[in-house]
Amino acid sequence: MTRAVRITLLTIAAALAFMVGTFVWFVVTWDAEAEKSLTQNDAPLLLLGENTPGSGAAPRSAAGPMTEGQT
Repeated sequence: MTRAVRITLLTIAAALAFMVGTFVWFVVTWDAEAEKSLTQNDAPLLLLGENTPGSGAAPRSAAGPMTEGQT
């Protein structure tokens, strides 16, 4: 193994060790009581109607409901 390959592999190993270490630190120091819950908040829900673009629903016109034979 050449010196350049060894340095590259050691650099990759050091980066991975740093990432694993910071993740472990994050989990160990996590305080669930200090954080606001994302699942139990009072934010309003985003409800999408039938005419949301991309929903596949046929667009409604101001003239009224569609009858048979209209496209």
